[in-house]
Amino acid sequence: MPKKKIKKSVSKRFKVTKTGKVLFSHQYKSHHKLIKSKSRLRRQKEPGVLTGKFAKKIKQMLGEA
Repeated sequence: MPKKKIKKSVSKRFKVTKTGKVLFSHQYKSHHKLIKSKSRLRRQKEPGVLTGKFAKKIKQMLGEA
């Protein structure tokens, strides 16, 4: 049986937890921090959770599903 090929670009951007949730890091959080509100920066610190068909697609690309 051949080795499973995963998408390296996807593996760098997303993480699948033990329970199967797909986590991602928010964008636009490293530059021009003074312009953005503090609550916005706090929201962007914690990872976002993907749901639905897009999450299923990401799991397929990572060889999870």
